[in-house]
Amino acid sequence: MGLFDKLFKRNKEQEEEKVALDEGLKKTKEGFFAKLTKAIAGKDSVDAEVLDQLEDALVSADVGVDTTVAIINRIEARVGRDKYVGTSELNRILQEEIMGMLTDATSDEFATFDTPGGKKPYVILVVGVNGVGKTTTIGKLSYNFKKRGKNVLLGAADTFRAAAVDQLTIWSDRVGVPIVKKEMGSDPSSVAFDAVESGIARDSDVVIIDTAGRLHNKAHLMEELSKIRRVIGKKMPDAPHEVLLVLDGSTGQNALEQAKHFTAATQVTAIAITKLDGTAKGGVVLAIANQFKIPVKYIGVGERMEDLQIFRKEEFVDSLFSLEK
Repeated sequence: MGLFDKLFKRNKEQEEEKVALDEGLKKTKEGFFAKLTKAIAGKDSVDAEVLDQLEDALVSADVGVDTTVAIINRIEARVGRDKYVGTSELNRILQEEIMGMLTDATSDEFATFDTPGGKKPYVILVVGVNGVGKTTTIGKLSYNFKKRGKNVLLGAADTFRAAAVDQLTIWSDRVGVPIVKKEMGSDPSSVAFDAVESGIARDSDVVIIDTAGRLHNKAHLMEELSKIRRVIGKKMPDAPHEVLLVLDGSTGQNALEQAKHFTAATQVTAIAITKLDGTAKGGVVLAIANQFKIPVKYIGVGERMEDLQIFRKEEFVDSLFSLEK
């Protein structure tokens, strides 16, 4: 494949990703802009009533109270400073302030599914409660890494649910990547250790390890995740290189509560937010990024394996404010 063919293929992929993102955020956009339009109807200036209506629109999109207040305060300060600001400019100002907040909240940019140099295998520990799309996210991650020429190995360390191991095995077969697993009830840390050991032996580029998603006993969760990290570290001292927290975007503020539990239990380094295509609560992405200051690395905007996208702040905000698409 020549250089121009590669560029054409990449441009086509980017266009498809953008269409999927626009479609995935459609419900959030429709609900948000309906309220925003109502807020500025018949108004020439951004007054207290407009700000109150804007606040309601943001909260309805599950941006969260704290993040909404911060955005409203920023806009109020700009309106007070720049007396010429009218309702016709509100969209642009709001877009700029949300973009600024995301930039402040998460400075890391992830441009591809490539892995950092010098870390082979790159070990990703995936955490999150059952039902958020954790196993599906692992499958889609595997697909995207493999698509870019990476050798991927999976580790089924959620040994408390037979269904979890079965589901991950289905994904390993579907994507065509090997999996390390043991019988139900095995020590999760031993599975994680074997996965890293196997990844080194196989010269894998990426090892992705699933973990149990129980929250009913936070002390036990902390103990279990800490043990997995310690055991992995014995085989590969700087691993895991990434702890990826998977959250269900359709649960809105419940996702924030889950994030509080898991960030307290382990050192989360990145977040994936799934199921944004089925909800009007896409604003939770802003709330999570702003509250936890942990990079939102991936977002799920559809059922296809390609619909797990790298989160790019500019594209997300641009799509959020492009209702006609």
